[in-house]
Amino acid sequence: MQSTLTAPAPSATPAEAVESWPFEVSRSTPTIGAEIGGIDLRAPLDDDTCRALRRALVKFKVLFFRDQSITPAQHVAFARRFGDLELHPAFPHHPDHPELVILGRGESKRGRENLYHTDVSWREIPSMGSILRCVQCPEVGGDTIWINMAAAYENLPDDVKARIANLKATHEFLPLFGIVVPEDQHEAMRKQFPPVTHPVVRTHPESGEKILYVNEAFTTHLANFGKETAQQYRFGFDFKLAEMDLLHYLFRQAQAPEYQVRLRWQPDTIAFWDNRSCQHYAVQDYFPAPRHMMRATIIGDRPV
Repeated sequence: MQSTLTAPAPSATPAEAVESWPFEVSRSTPTIGAEIGGIDLRAPLDDDTCRALRRALVKFKVLFFRDQSITPAQHVAFARRFGDLELHPAFPHHPDHPELVILGRGESKRGRENLYHTDVSWREIPSMGSILRCVQCPEVGGDTIWINMAAAYENLPDDVKARIANLKATHEFLPLFGIVVPEDQHEAMRKQFPPVTHPVVRTHPESGEKILYVNEAFTTHLANFGKETAQQYRFGFDFKLAEMDLLHYLFRQAQAPEYQVRLRWQPDTIAFWDNRSCQHYAVQDYFPAPRHMMRATIIGDRPV
């Protein structure tokens, strides 16, 4: 059985000015993303390589691997090197590997994932990362965009940072997944996955970075906005509008191209991203061409 590896938090030492890697690293943008070469994910990876991949993930936020013709079993085995895997309650699963969700669109069904989001932020313990493999994709279209939400936080004005320092946000499963879960199952799903509250600004457990942790797919409102700021407003409607204005301002930070990287998929391309520090957006411009993907999601930690 392969072991799960947890890397220590990177330390800010002079030696890190020039990092060495046991694989090829080509940065995608100055802010986010790196393409990894010289590595074959079909073969079991040694512990040092897995630790280096985790370190690269924390640093670059999303890693891209090309020409990785792995089997579903190898996909699951690779993901398990980084933690336990979740079972998603709404997406279809691979028949032999329930940890793999099947994400497919074709001529009979248009995709609806075009919202900036962080995977499963509606869980009490959201994911650490996701590993997505392209099985089939259009010749053009169907790209995915990832966003560095640590950079989004870092570049906020100081007065906004002060306003959101102690705020918490509520994240919910049903507002988005209610469209795919049958209505007669909504109450059961609401009980299984009740709304959860996370800090608006979370701290990355490995890098120590501050991260803007709200997203337009699953964040419904600011849970303690009234406690923090209600005395500043004359009327209830002023207060509620101010809450929504602030929340939507925070949502819009993910749309800045300066924080983004965009991947053009090819079959057997793999993207491995850090859900603690990233959002992503699946571009729905390829209908009715087919696009089929498999994803394993690694359980993370409670945001603080």
